[in-house]
Amino acid sequence: MMSRVSVSCEIDNTVDVPGQRAALITGETGQSLHRVTEVVAGVAEARHPPKAWYVAFAVSFLTLCVLGLMIGYLIFTGVGVWNLNRPVGWAFDITNFVFWVGIGHAGTLISAILFLARQRWRTSINRFAEAMTIFAVMCAGLFPGIHIGRVWLAYWLLPYPNQMGMWPNFLSPLLWDVFAVTTYATVSLLFWYMGMVPDLATLRDRATVRWRFYLYGILSLGWRGSQRHWHVYEKAYLLLAALATPLVLSVHSVVSFDFAVSQLPGWHTTIFPPYFVAGAIFSGFAMVLTLAVPARELFGLRDFITARHLDNIAKVILLTSCMVGYAYGMEFFVAWYSQSPWEQFHFLNREFGPLWWAGWIMLSCNAIVPHVLWFKAVRKRVWALFVVSILVNVGMWFERFVIIVSGLHRDFLPSNWGSYAPSYVEVLMLIGSFGLFSTFFLLFCRFLPMVAMAEVKSILPAAHGEGP
Repeated sequence: MMSRVSVSCEIDNTVDVPGQRAALITGETGQSLHRVTEVVAGVAEARHPPKAWYVAFAVSFLTLCVLGLMIGYLIFTGVGVWNLNRPVGWAFDITNFVFWVGIGHAGTLISAILFLARQRWRTSINRFAEAMTIFAVMCAGLFPGIHIGRVWLAYWLLPYPNQMGMWPNFLSPLLWDVFAVTTYATVSLLFWYMGMVPDLATLRDRATVRWRFYLYGILSLGWRGSQRHWHVYEKAYLLLAALATPLVLSVHSVVSFDFAVSQLPGWHTTIFPPYFVAGAIFSGFAMVLTLAVPARELFGLRDFITARHLDNIAKVILLTSCMVGYAYGMEFFVAWYSQSPWEQFHFLNREFGPLWWAGWIMLSCNAIVPHVLWFKAVRKRVWALFVVSILVNVGMWFERFVIIVSGLHRDFLPSNWGSYAPSYVEVLMLIGSFGLFSTFFLLFCRFLPMVAMAEVKSILPAAHGEGP
């Protein structure tokens, strides 16, 4: 059995101990490849997961049940159970939608763009980042469907022929969201599933229970690992990566059009598309870090999700934090430079008005806290990275809340001003959305390979015939 240092040496390529590396490549080549399969597949094949998994799943499923109860209460009672009013017609519902769409960006970025850039460090984290994308988009798609009030008429959004001649308004950015998010979800799902096919075949071949053999056999699409299969697989994976790459830029740009094409102060600005994309990548990588830290401890994946992976994720978070902080500063500069009294009042109201606390939480968590990552000593401490990632996710949720609610509650006419405070239904739905996300993610960790075994093996020195 190889030591932890040896496996990390192969996967991370940051440790180079000549004696160990020579032994790995010459005498322990087959054992090192087998070690990858044993560790990763062993998580899905284990008869019982760790006790911590049961605790986490129980909490997640409980909050998921709360979400279901609140949705049922909303449908049978009406959207009046939310504290929406005039002029605050959007609040937690659209805030949650934009937040969860943003969370899904890191998975596509890690999988598609870093794959096209041939960044090897992505291989150990791309699988669960892709899964995170799918589950985050599921959470995001939930809120536009229920915020319309009459959920049973949501199919009116679809451009289907009907006897009433009531076609959707294609000039509305809300309809653009439907096409952008569904396209993003479809391509991301295909990309995630396509990448798992070789690993599902491995689980099929190792199955000792009949139902696992048939289930993984169906999902692996008859994969035999032949040269022709690998050739077709690599072409399809490259094609999906090329399709997914522009979606990283397009989907959140389209989401930002919900606000940018309006005439409200603070919303009507051309900075929103790049600003939203940078913020989405920022929050997405923070969520990857939030999930990677407990996963590597809970399932024994330290050899695969190494210190180098966490360091690289932290650097991306630091870079995007600088971009987001620059966007915050440019918003204030544009408001001052425009000499528009409404724009200037909006941004002063954002920081010093009734919702000042939300604005300062946003600035602190997104533009100040991540700068501790400039110090290598902080990036080496796993607990510090975990705390930073949590604070970033909190700050990014409040960013969406500040943009939406502060942009609505005080507009052009003081006679139209209003106030807003969330109801318990809205708060429980927010908590329940995390339950939905974590429940599916925990099921994924339990029954599917969390690490791309085939890709990890392909970057080992032994796979390329490299000598000591």
